[in-house]
Amino acid sequence: MKLHEFQAKEIFKKWGIPTPEGAVAFSAGEARRVADQVAANRFVVKAQIHAGGRGKAGGVKIVSTPDEVEAAAGEIIGKHLVTHQTGPEGKEVQKVLVEAASTIKQELYVGILIDRNLYRPVIMASAEGGMEIEEVARRFPDKIYKEWVDPLVGFRPFQGMKLGFKLGFDAALSRKLSTFLDKLVKLFEGVDASLCEINPLALTDKNEFLALDAKLSLDDNGLSRHPELAELRDITEEDPLEVEASKYNLNYIKLNGNIGCMVNGAGLAMATMDMIKFSGAEPANFLDVGGGASSAMVENAFRILMSDTKVKAVLINIFGGILRCDTLATGVVEAAKKVHVDRPIIIRLEGTNMEEGRRILNESGMDFQVADGMKDASEKIVSIVQSF
Repeated sequence: MKLHEFQAKEIFKKWGIPTPEGAVAFSAGEARRVADQVAANRFVVKAQIHAGGRGKAGGVKIVSTPDEVEAAAGEIIGKHLVTHQTGPEGKEVQKVLVEAASTIKQELYVGILIDRNLYRPVIMASAEGGMEIEEVARRFPDKIYKEWVDPLVGFRPFQGMKLGFKLGFDAALSRKLSTFLDKLVKLFEGVDASLCEINPLALTDKNEFLALDAKLSLDDNGLSRHPELAELRDITEEDPLEVEASKYNLNYIKLNGNIGCMVNGAGLAMATMDMIKFSGAEPANFLDVGGGASSAMVENAFRILMSDTKVKAVLINIFGGILRCDTLATGVVEAAKKVHVDRPIIIRLEGTNMEEGRRILNESGMDFQVADGMKDASEKIVSIVQSF
């Protein structure tokens, strides 16, 4: 689950990580009142959306007076920002963060995420703050320094010192950075985060570290331990179909292609999408109904696929294990009777009760095409969409 910058900064403060003084505002007038309370010499007005690249898209403005804060907020709120992460449709800004501007001596980058190869958190730091870290990694990979946190031992002060020295700091500043990183690691572990990123992390004119930005993503599997954080979810920032799928515990991610996919198991879903791409087309989604899906879950999944106007055809690829093939077939038939189906459907079934599942589909009276294997299924579905 992604959080807004203002939400992440509120969490930062609770864990002792310093951020600029400020608050969120939902209107230009409210932004003016925040500026009056902050009483700074300069202000930063930042659009709050779940996407990076806001500054380049005109979503971040530096101004000098509360009047200018109000004007800037009025320009940003209601605007559709188009960034490299939003897609061409952009995202509508519904709120802004108003903060006191800081006097910056140096901008850095700091991030923590899970290294899935080593099964532990990795701290990344770079002196190239303010730039997109993906661009830094592409152009200057040697300027990104890393330290791994042993889950059994935890973060150790010397690791922060090492990063500080690599960034060019003296011993005093390296100790301050180590203390800062220790708090950040504790936060990362304490809220079950999957990503914690500060870009830029400012070294101020007073030689203090200040989180000018805050990006925090939480592991959905850990939200049951943090109900107060689960309440921070902003569904207006999510795709409506993804929100609908989450109501039924379906793992659904919308993509940019035109072939809808319904699969049981994340590995099989990835393989299915690879086969579609290998055959010359693009998947419209990732949809894993799970190994223990019921007929009702299959029905809801089918309805969500049919709700996507970009989907030209649907590929259902099921390996019968816990989810038996006859259960899937029954769910698809029931869903097709309730949902208006005006697109071709290719179904590949293998595994438990496969023959019974195929019988149910063949005797349903509906125009399902049953494929013989993944290769046959992907070739048939791609041939269909390419004929449109």
